[in-house]
Amino acid sequence: MSRLHEIKFRAVTALQRRVINPLARRSPSQTLLETTGRTSGLPRRTPLGGRRIGNEFWFVSEYGDKSHYVRNLQADPQVRVRINGRWHAGTAHPLPQDDARARLKTLPRFNSGAVRAFGTNLLTVRVDLTD
Repeated sequence: MSRLHEIKFRAVTALQRRVINPLARRSPSQTLLETTGRTSGLPRRTPLGGRRIGNEFWFVSEYGDKSHYVRNLQADPQVRVRINGRWHAGTAHPLPQDDARARLKTLPRFNSGAVRAFGTNLLTVRVDLTD
């Protein structure tokens, strides 16, 4: 990762971790991904944007496997997703072969714009919902 990308990553993730995510988690309409902490074993909830298509939920991670929630779902792919205030269990699948930029064109515009603007290592993730 270049020095510029590293600085961008640190600045954006600090803002997200300390300001944006704590506020977003409180909103009942915010989509959340719940993973199990790979070290702690505790539930970890991350606000994100994506779209449900049938029994699948699609999203793109800004920082790929550098994101803690992606590392968590790689260690344990059993996740929950809160969509429109309702929790759904599922199994997450990182898809490095998927064209993440093309995928963003099919997802909600506002979030996709932010992911394109701030992301440095885009990674598509599909969650197969079981309920």
